[in-house]
Amino acid sequence: MNGVVRNVRIATQAESSRANLFMAALYAAFGGLCIALLTYNLALWATLRYRFQLAYAVMVATLMGYAFTSSGALAWLMPDIANTTRLRINYLLLTLAATSLLWFARTFFEEHVFGPRLRMFMRISMAALLAVGIGFAIFAPLAPTLLSTIYNWVFAAMILPILAVVASAWRNRSNFLWLFGIAWAAPIVAGCLRVLNSLGVVPWSFWLDNSTLVSMAAEALLSSIAIAYRIRLLSRERDAAVAAETVARRLADLDPLTGLLNRRSFLSHAIGRKGPQTLLILDLDRFKQVNDTIGHDGGDEVLRVVARTLRALAPEDGLTARIGGEEFALLCDAVHPVEAETMLARLRATRMPFDLRVTASIGTAQGPIADERQWKSLYRAADRALFDAKAAGRDRVKTAPIAA
Repeated sequence: MNGVVRNVRIATQAESSRANLFMAALYAAFGGLCIALLTYNLALWATLRYRFQLAYAVMVATLMGYAFTSSGALAWLMPDIANTTRLRINYLLLTLAATSLLWFARTFFEEHVFGPRLRMFMRISMAALLAVGIGFAIFAPLAPTLLSTIYNWVFAAMILPILAVVASAWRNRSNFLWLFGIAWAAPIVAGCLRVLNSLGVVPWSFWLDNSTLVSMAAEALLSSIAIAYRIRLLSRERDAAVAAETVARRLADLDPLTGLLNRRSFLSHAIGRKGPQTLLILDLDRFKQVNDTIGHDGGDEVLRVVARTLRALAPEDGLTARIGGEEFALLCDAVHPVEAETMLARLRATRMPFDLRVTASIGTAQGPIADERQWKSLYRAADRALFDAKAAGRDRVKTAPIAA
């Protein structure tokens, strides 16, 4: 009744041509916009797999179908289709668009916005919209006035879940509320005016009749910006999580006092290295006396100085670790080994806290470490050499025979 009987007037051929051209441009622009946004967001969804992207794509697709059935294109495609059938399809697609709008709102906001009751309210609202849309499409010829009234009231009630979501987002301080409000202000106002017009409260006008198309075009553009902003925040959260995980992994691999590898990390990096390796185990002499003389804080500083010295001497592909209290290890390729005597000389020349004289004993061994068994063999050989250096008077180097 709204579009066929009311506001009838006689138009000239020129007025008719202008109207057809204007409406064709309006609908073609909206269709092109929908195709671009649909392609773009489906491509993003295939890559990122966020649910709100799929909900948005469904909403745009149903809006495109709604515009198609609202225009004259369906009549050109199917010349024999009854206008009442076209309207039933039109109403159904508008219902699907509204339902996908609620689905988009449900997936766009953060999960903490939706409590159990609000989630249930959203499900009931979507089910009611679908039921009334499908019911109208099937049974409209039986009682068009009654079903149209029911449809209008249910459609008008859609504002309630939207307001509930907005209120919850406001209470829970959602980052996306301002974007959602800007994007959906025009469609909500237009929808309310259309319902009031259908109920006879607001008079008909050309722009009111086409307000759904115009407002949804604005919404589609603004929602794309909102989606881009949402993805940007998600990407920042992901990058921050990756960075935090990297830092945590590094901290788990390092000795907190010296910054060298800890024993676990040293073994995971050492075992499996190709070719013969040289292992140097360094143990500070009489370190208990160091702690007793300058205190534990001074002893910790001595350990840090020794760690810096070892790190400076280690080759680029070498591994340096603190594997015990005052025991350190340096592993490097046997082709280009670190000279243990050079290491001792550097330690003797390094200034220690309170000008304390600190000496060390070093045991070295050479051999392959392709697996854990070979590592244990190499470590035992270097450890025996260290014991011999301690027994021989400390502050010296002892080298074990090449491990088998």
